[in-house]
Amino acid sequence: MVKRILKGKVVSDKGKKTIVVQVSRRFAHPVFKKVITTNKKYYAHDEKEIAKVGDLVSIIESRPISKLKRWTLIEEKK
Repeated sequence: MVKRILKGKVVSDKGKKTIVVQVSRRFAHPVFKKVITTNKKYYAHDEKEIAKVGDLVSIIESRPISKLKRWTLIEEKK
């Protein structure tokens, strides 16, 4: 199985060892042909608690860690 890697911005780091990452995706609307930006939030596991709000991070798919967490932090960029 190939694991997906997504890049996004940390919008919350209030949980213990948990961050919320907002990932933006741009695509052309199939009927109207306009470029649309959609945002989706992912809960990710941050074992060392190094990511802070506003950081650009990369997350990778992982096994279910809790009810909502299915992603793990792999890289942080300031």
